Amino acid sequence: MKWTGLNELREQFLSFFESKGHTRMPSASLVPKNDKSLLLINSGMAPLKKYFLGLETPPNHRVTTCQKCIRTPDIDSVGHDDRHGTYFEMLGNFSFGDYFKVEATAWAWEFLTQVLEIPADKLWISVYEEDDEAAQIWTEKVGIPPERIVRFGKEDNFWEHGSGPCGPCSEIYFDRGEGVGCGRPECKVGCDCDRFMEIWNLVFSQFDSDGNGHYERMPKPNIDTGMGLERLACVMQNVGNLFEVDTVQNIMQHICRIANVTYKNDPKADISLRVITDHIRSTTFMIGDGVLPSNEGRGYVLRRLLRRAARHGRLLGIEGTFLHEVARTVIQENEGAYPELRENEDYIVKVIKAEEERFQKTIDQGMEQLQQLIASFDGKGGVLSGEDAFRLYDTFGFPIDLTREILAEQNITIDEEEFTRLMNEQRVRAREARKDVSGWSTDSIDLTALDATEFTGYQTLTQEASVLAIVRDGNIADSVEEGQSATLILNKTSFYGESGGQVGDTGVIVNGDNVFTVEDTKKDHEGHFMHIGTVTKGSFNTADTVTAQVDAQRRRRIMSNHSVCHLLQLALRQVLGTHVHQAGSYYDEHRCRFDFSHFSAMTAEEIAKTQALVNKMILEGHPVVVEELPIAQAKDKGAMALFGEKYGDIVRVCTMGDSVEFCGGTHVHDTAEIGVFKIISESSVAAGVRRIEAATGMGVLELLDNAESVIGAVASEFKAAGQAEVVAKAQSVAKELKAQAREIESLQAQLANGKIKELFENTVTVKGIRYIHAVLKDTASDSLRTLGDQVKADAPDVVAVFAASNEGKASVLAVCGADAVKAGAHAGKLIKEITAQLGGKGGGRPDSAMGGVADLSKAEEVLSGVAGMLEGMLK
Repeated sequence: MKWTGLNELREQFLSFFESKGHTRMPSASLVPKNDKSLLLINSGMAPLKKYFLGLETPPNHRVTTCQKCIRTPDIDSVGHDDRHGTYFEMLGNFSFGDYFKVEATAWAWEFLTQVLEIPADKLWISVYEEDDEAAQIWTEKVGIPPERIVRFGKEDNFWEHGSGPCGPCSEIYFDRGEGVGCGRPECKVGCDCDRFMEIWNLVFSQFDSDGNGHYERMPKPNIDTGMGLERLACVMQNVGNLFEVDTVQNIMQHICRIANVTYKNDPKADISLRVITDHIRSTTFMIGDGVLPSNEGRGYVLRRLLRRAARHGRLLGIEGTFLHEVARTVIQENEGAYPELRENEDYIVKVIKAEEERFQKTIDQGMEQLQQLIASFDGKGGVLSGEDAFRLYDTFGFPIDLTREILAEQNITIDEEEFTRLMNEQRVRAREARKDVSGWSTDSIDLTALDATEFTGYQTLTQEASVLAIVRDGNIADSVEEGQSATLILNKTSFYGESGGQVGDTGVIVNGDNVFTVEDTKKDHEGHFMHIGTVTKGSFNTADTVTAQVDAQRRRRIMSNHSVCHLLQLALRQVLGTHVHQAGSYYDEHRCRFDFSHFSAMTAEEIAKTQALVNKMILEGHPVVVEELPIAQAKDKGAMALFGEKYGDIVRVCTMGDSVEFCGGTHVHDTAEIGVFKIISESSVAAGVRRIEAATGMGVLELLDNAESVIGAVASEFKAAGQAEVVAKAQSVAKELKAQAREIESLQAQLANGKIKELFENTVTVKGIRYIHAVLKDTASDSLRTLGDQVKADAPDVVAVFAASNEGKASVLAVCGADAVKAGAHAGKLIKEITAQLGGKGGGRPDSAMGGVADLSKAEEVLSGVAGMLEGMLK
């Protein structure tokens, strides 16, 4: 057995199974497609589930893959040992009703012992305790001595997940030798020590489970195997863990050079090195598959990994951003198998750098707040309120897992129940805000028996068809009457079903005098087009022959807005750079909305230049050519794909001038049909994602009409003689308002000075430090802070506490001058005690702190007692 690099091992495995008649399939995206059960792909089998369940036909009954995977349940454990990681690659060979146990076991043994030349006496086999068939195959067909086969129960060697296909497993273990074992005489396969490493799991899916303990043997069983590539590399490179494998170690060494540290010199530094190494691998691949940092779902997983890695960079003493540099090494180590990483390198690096810079600000603000909270525990440990933890997350963007990790170092926990309640309330608010009001769903309707709808809307807007099914009130119906709402499914249609950002068509479906008005069109995963609407005249029955007529004027406007987004992406890449990729889109008859990757707001000059470029391409009158091509030919042609999307062997390519993109939508025939293009707005959607909203053709004329109407109304309000005078009038009013604001500010300052002089007439002296307080009415918190800052600046030997109410909210502020702080005064501790007595919460720095309270009815009494608090606080 010779030392073999990880990249070479991947290729050896895939080539071996190709030689056994398997089709090599590329790794699926880490983002699951049409599978809501997973946040991220976590196994080699996950993207192939559709084949095992018979939902789709595989390209071959024998398939082999090396699948990118991410598992996140143990993120907090990563780094603390050398076993846990979030990113890994899973080698697998699969049979969909073709070969079974004999071939699976024989080929696994052949690959390990003949291709990789692993000594047979280093390998052990486990089988399910009741699987005599597998044990017999291993001994009689493969030739494994019976004493090297162990049997385990259902928990270890039987794979099932609820109802559906399941079966016994057979695992192959590598004996790493007595030197890494526990040393006990009874040490054997299954021991908790590190001696016997499981490297390959062969799952024999031979039963169909009802989920209640009843198993039926499947007529055509399947094979599903999985072998961790990094784990196999550990064996072939004779290293102890994944962090010492060649490609992973090269990434870690880059981090070591940046931090000027050496691995295995300092246990604390090693934790940080492992965290950063693992997390930058995960994040590089996630961004490469189109995931962007956010506060929800897989975007939050990405943000959490990046921020945890960034914090550990700080623990290593690294100043500034650095993860984006290490990402280049991740790309370099993996580009042979995943060339898309190199293709999208600039984009990946910029996303990581933007998130690092964002986190630099977040961690500085959040750490300041967190340190104040930690200081209030006086090193005694305890429980941080869920409200405080939620405020750190919600206001300062400080990740809750990072809060937990830092608090744990101080023996402080979080009130998780309260934090979870607040988070759930926020999620409910967000869900309500973005709820789909259409009410359309096919989740409860089984349409698998119906043939897919044939879409003819690329060629025609009118199509003769027959009604395949009628869905009414959530159920399949035979007919629908006048006035009733329903969904019609046709065998053919010219109506475009909402997808790829393009809205669904509207129009009518007619049968003689019978009319069904289509209000929206959607499409399900099986290719059924859903015509959603109402019968406005007559009735419709299943099997009726009908004519589907798309609203032609609306469709033309939608096509115009769709086509212009192709030109917009090209223009943005020319103006801003090739890191620009589409991150989302929406096109209807009124507007086009285009989301794209970019890391700062566009300047007025950049917006104007982009708009001019798009209009230039429109006026040049480029013919729009749409063709179906093999994916390799499309890529050779330079076609841009939707970032992170995976495509089939044949793709639809849309070309207009220099713009060449993969696209399944409908388009104008010539760019000149778009007419004119106008950018309405440019804004931020998320970190690293910008949004342009724009209009074309008649939409631009409507904008001009609206603008004229608004300017006319403003001119009338200003009593301007005409539109030309509006600007001069507006400038004059603005000048007057500024003068009035300065006068108000001056008067407020005079009032504040008068109030301060009045307060200082009633000071109380405690151990040489003066104390003043006041309960104010109708004073906003900002004004309270201004008053406090002025007192603190004018009188370094003063402690001041002010309570105020404004618009139903009551708050208390404490400030301590520099001399008072030196004498032991602490505003944060004072506020904590004061607000507690007034039914509220608060805290802060030694020199300034603030809190909210329920009411101020006892404020004068409590504030008068602060002098007593100072007695015990001052030196």
